[in-house]
Amino acid sequence: MESQTINEGKTAAIISYFLVVGLIIAFIMNYNKRNSFTSFHIKQMIGLSIAYSLNGWIVFPFIDKTAAAIITIILFILWVIGLIGAIRGQKKLVPVVGEKFQIWFKNI
Repeated sequence: MESQTINEGKTAAIISYFLVVGLIIAFIMNYNKRNSFTSFHIKQMIGLSIAYSLNGWIVFPFIDKTAAAIITIILFILWVIGLIGAIRGQKKLVPVVGEKFQIWFKNI
């Protein structure tokens, strides 16, 4: 990926990793002028946000609080990996599920 594309999209990519509000802001920033680097990180964060929500809505109340705590820690580690990738200007997939996020949210 060319350096100019990364530099133009880096700020929005980093913003996308800050909760749902940051994700919405990054989505709006990327809406008119599509940047492939920003879109990549938005897709990663949408997937992580959905996984985190499902963990809170399904695993925690209905399955097991310990399992939910472990999943929360794993999701936090994946979030850190994604954020570091955005800061470094890398299209780094989060382990295990990152490739699926790119496929599932390909229209973003």
